[in-house]
Amino acid sequence: MRLDKYLKVSRLIKRRSVAKEVADKGRVKINGGVAKSSANVKVGDEITIQFGNKIVTVRVEALMDSTKKEDAKEMFSLLNTEQIVEEG
Repeated sequence: MRLDKYLKVSRLIKRRSVAKEVADKGRVKINGGVAKSSANVKVGDEITIQFGNKIVTVRVEALMDSTKKEDAKEMFSLLNTEQIVEEG
């Protein structure tokens, strides 16, 4: 499954166009490597996403073409959430 579609269906990011934009700006990594929106996602992959001043790391648990809101949480497990603190 494409990365941008996975991020949308799992509801980590609300819109596919936003998921594509975030990935193409280099703010998404799969297994430690920077990933484009067209990158292939497999079960067991670790995805790290930088949202502004927060970094979220999840493990892909399932791939589904569509989900209900309640089922979306089953597609990934949260591994880490980290706040970026800017010194100034």
